[in-house]
Amino acid sequence: MTTTTDRAFLVDALGPLKDREQIAARLLESSAKHSFDPDRELDWDAPPVEGKWYWPPELVSLYDTPLWKRMPEEQRMDLARHEAAALASLGIWFEIILMQLMVRHIYDKALTSNHVRYALTEIADECRHSMMFAKMIRTGGAPAYPVSRLNHNLGRILKTISTTPGSFACTLLGEEILDWMQRLTFPDERVQPLVRGVTRIHVIEEARHVRYAREELRRQMVTAPRWERELTRISCGEAARVFSLAFVNPAVYDNVGLDRREAVAQVRASGHRREVMQTGAKRLTDFLDEIGVLRGVGRKLWQSSGLLA
Repeated sequence: MTTTTDRAFLVDALGPLKDREQIAARLLESSAKHSFDPDRELDWDAPPVEGKWYWPPELVSLYDTPLWKRMPEEQRMDLARHEAAALASLGIWFEIILMQLMVRHIYDKALTSNHVRYALTEIADECRHSMMFAKMIRTGGAPAYPVSRLNHNLGRILKTISTTPGSFACTLLGEEILDWMQRLTFPDERVQPLVRGVTRIHVIEEARHVRYAREELRRQMVTAPRWERELTRISCGEAARVFSLAFVNPAVYDNVGLDRREAVAQVRASGHRREVMQTGAKRLTDFLDEIGVLRGVGRKLWQSSGLLA
């Protein structure tokens, strides 16, 4: 990675960084035009459509495994419903962490700046998203799936000690893989209309969040001291490892009448699942590689997570 810093501009391997205030001003303008109230936008009282999925079958963890091929269609669709609830639960957990990281980021910034105004706007978006996901879980009839106690406490540590570049790297990890899946979901006519509506809102609003996080991470990887860049590489790699393990809650298999050990083993051995996760992460891993995050121990952790070949 080649970096140049002086009083006038910052440059990284992707080129000159844009002015922070100008980026925030454009994101604020986009937020004013393209923000949604899920309570008004979506028909929460409409009954589910018979025969439609709650998640695209190709994105269900067991898809194309020997176990999947033995499962009747009804059980496959039930697993998709439970996995949609588990992913929404994961999303809520992650967004609560993200909101706290964002508040920490702006605590010392100029309170009237566009940068801080946009961060507060994003926090408001994430509040709506968390409530929307929770309402979708309840409407779908599946239970909520909290992360394990270990991951819950690891998240507590992350949001307490994370440095600024580490916070934005982890933000992108949580946002971009789910975003890729949701971009496949909302136009898919096989999927329940409510799920498509939820994912459409999230994709549109999340695009702004990704832009904000990418630009800020680029800035931080140029300006942060060497020790902080190294810590970011390691913490981001460890976060990738934890995130990949938490991505599917194994309790979903119990709740649809499958043997948990057999299901988990087949997911781990599934070439299709590995391809789905690596494809979902590729846009992010390419970006992180270009700006110098995927190096050394951090890269090895990403590879061990299964998100990077």
